[in-house]
Amino acid sequence: MTESRRSRGAMAHHAGASAEAQVEARYRADGFEVCARRWRGQHGGEIDLIVRRAGLIVFVEVKCSTTHAEAAAHLGPAQLRRIARSAEEFLALDQAPLAPDIRFDLGLVDARGEIEIIQNAHMFD
Repeated sequence: MTESRRSRGAMAHHAGASAEAQVEARYRADGFEVCARRWRGQHGGEIDLIVRRAGLIVFVEVKCSTTHAEAAAHLGPAQLRRIARSAEEFLALDQAPLAPDIRFDLGLVDARGEIEIIQNAHMFD
């Protein structure tokens, strides 16, 4: 791997981690408790953020890019399938006494650091 490619990868990793922290802070400010960060199921899928509030579990995919539209465009069909499988696995392992309501949100962060949360993102249509 070339040094420039390694450097770009490190920058992307740090930008993604920063975007995830920003989105997490927004959910915390809205009264959500963080259940997991970068939760990995056994089937290779990762969910960036899982939050809970009063019987609701929200699975959040975070994307960052120059614009919110570009960030959303980074979410592909294969990744959506992995997220769905991982969410099912998380719910099967969850110790909540009652079946929770669930929601899939998309957290978008642009180059200016502005956050857009798309609640009930119809990522699986």
